[in-house]
Amino acid sequence: MAVVRPFKAIRPAPDKVSHVTSRSYEAYSKEELKAILKFNPFSFLHIINPGFKFDKKVSGEERFKLVHNRYLEFLEEKVFIKDKEASFYLYQTKRNDFSCCGIFCATSVADYRNNVIRKHENTIESRERLFASYLDTVKFNAEPVLMTYPDHPTIAGIIKSTRKEEPVYHFTTPDKTTHYLWKISDPDAIQSIEKAFSQIDSLYIADGHHRSASSDLLAQWCEAKNPKHTGREPYNYFMSYLIPESEIRIFEFNRLVKDLNGHTKESFLVRLDEFYRIKKTDMELYKPSKKHHFSMYLDGDFYSLYLRKHILPMDNPLSKLDTHILYKTILEPILGIKDLRNDKRIQYGYGKHNVLRMKTEIDKGNFKVGFNLVPITIEEIKAVADAQLVMPPKSTYIEPKLKSGLAIYEF
Repeated sequence: MAVVRPFKAIRPAPDKVSHVTSRSYEAYSKEELKAILKFNPFSFLHIINPGFKFDKKVSGEERFKLVHNRYLEFLEEKVFIKDKEASFYLYQTKRNDFSCCGIFCATSVADYRNNVIRKHENTIESRERLFASYLDTVKFNAEPVLMTYPDHPTIAGIIKSTRKEEPVYHFTTPDKTTHYLWKISDPDAIQSIEKAFSQIDSLYIADGHHRSASSDLLAQWCEAKNPKHTGREPYNYFMSYLIPESEIRIFEFNRLVKDLNGHTKESFLVRLDEFYRIKKTDMELYKPSKKHHFSMYLDGDFYSLYLRKHILPMDNPLSKLDTHILYKTILEPILGIKDLRNDKRIQYGYGKHNVLRMKTEIDKGNFKVGFNLVPITIEEIKAVADAQLVMPPKSTYIEPKLKSGLAIYEF
């Protein structure tokens, strides 16, 4: 049974929302970031880059305190407003090739601990502690965890009826994405949403494993300091964006490797033959067509690699994943890459044009060989999470990518 709660969001004033919201900090180039900070005083980036005001680089606890101060200034200047009633927030994005609609809500750290909220990635303890310290100082969460849930008729009905109403936000960003936000404050609708999610056995983290783990750690710290802890305090929840499984979009990551680990092209292909049926293709750009089928670009040619039958045991959901198969048959035993997260010989690419980028990078001599896979499915993600297993790093690139500063949850 999943627990979801409405909350009193802090959100941009309607006349400033298009100027406030931002992409993830890492998504900006240095030049773009500098231009926004210089010419847009309302950008949420001023809050998470507080040193810009003083032309100074800040880090650690000093930065955390300044983030909190910038946030308070946005509230004092009414760039942000605080809702007086707890609500769910329906948020829809549209662009030419993609549309999705989900719900901002507060989700339970108890559900995270009890595996009602299910994960498919490992987290790094040092990052958990760093982000928990950040949250403990700034006292708010502006980046929701993206989760999926099985399509549910009651929730779908509430979403459909809400979208007929006038949204509180309707704006378009420079990437040509149109954004809509509706408040769901009616007590009957809130109760119906809570009841519907209580009938759902599990929620699945799509993006935000470290944010979830850090929120859990923060809750443990707060509980230890609170002799009157009840379990209903705001720190027992964290902000999430819940989207039906049918509306999530998953891309693959390709793998680019800088060298052949001492192999010649010929000896490398001979080693590959142990695991794959290999065929050189005549196509200028070649992508795989099904599971356990990879495309490889090497020395100016594309190859199709078909996994030989019964070459690997496939006795659990992880062992059936293409990213795991590629690691166990090529990256580790032949190319000598054991640490997929930290080995500098391997890099990853994603997106609609990633095969072309892979070819271009290899043709330039920046890499020696590249592999492209078909995207992992939501069913595979759920199967791995249900089995409490962990996917290899960079197994999925998931959309939507959510804006920062659109809705804020205070602890």
